[in-house]
Amino acid sequence: MKLHELKPAEGSRKAPFRVGRGIASGNGKTAGRGHKGQNARSGGGVRPGFEGGQNPLYRRLPKRGFNNRFRKEYAIVNIEELNRFEAGTEVTPELLMEQGIVKNPLAGIKILGNGEIKVGLTVKANKFSQSAVEKIQAAGGKTEVI
Repeated sequence: MKLHELKPAEGSRKAPFRVGRGIASGNGKTAGRGHKGQNARSGGGVRPGFEGGQNPLYRRLPKRGFNNRFRKEYAIVNIEELNRFEAGTEVTPELLMEQGIVKNPLAGIKILGNGEIKVGLTVKANKFSQSAVEKIQAAGGKTEVI
């Protein structure tokens, strides 16, 4: 089979309905839009979220809290995931992405102390939790803030 021989499955593609093509088609004249009214006009219709003048949902619901626009989100890595590396390895954000531990580094990588680490590694990351630093050092490794 070649690219030019590819065809969609039988019955999966349907021709669009041709409106405004005469009385006999059953969809001539008003082209399925009915007579007059907002939706019959060109450019007619209402904006998304409009409820016909009723107070819309986004205004009825209370607004709570505060969202900091400048907050930094970090990609989280628990130290138990670092056990897959051999002792003495220098663990960098690039290596973590290469190994598939981190998919999107966001504003940086933060190492958390969940689990146990059995190998001595040099870990380079943007942030570390206190427990992660203690566990990495106890296993004979080093931590380095980028």
